[in-house]
Amino acid sequence: MLIVKKFGGTSVANKERIFNVAKRCIEDYKKGHDVIVVLSAMGKYTDELVSMAKDINPYPPKREMDMLYTIGEQMSVSLMAMAMAELGVNAVSLNAFQVQMKTTAAYGNARLKKIETERIRKELDDRRIVLITGFQGINKYDDYTTLGRGGSDTTAVALAAALRADK
Repeated sequence: MLIVKKFGGTSVANKERIFNVAKRCIEDYKKGHDVIVVLSAMGKYTDELVSMAKDINPYPPKREMDMLYTIGEQMSVSLMAMAMAELGVNAVSLNAFQVQMKTTAAYGNARLKKIETERIRKELDDRRIVLITGFQGINKYDDYTTLGRGGSDTTAVALAAALRADK
């Protein structure tokens, strides 16, 4: 059975919560299921990034904001992979570029167009839990884009559909 899970920023806001989420995902993995986990940025980290950007430039370019925003989700999936390794489970963190989540070019409010599933399927075949950054994609120029409000939920639903997840 293929299961896609999504956890928001509050769920991964600190070390304790990261390990709690890791253990919940590992439970399904140990039952023999393939597990994909979509994560948002930790806690209020996105707000901190906005504050830093606006401290530099009160009207930052949308492209550069999308590039900056992707840091939060990449940090979450990397730390989650490390937590799972600490718990003895193979996991791999992947970002939108590595997965090839293609979007429109609208910085700050892009729409998902296509998700290449080859890399994800390879990692699942290698019996890894696959951790994927939510909220982001790449446009035809390979620039990072963000999906706007609720973007991590959108990512999870789109991945579930593209991979024909069971749950």
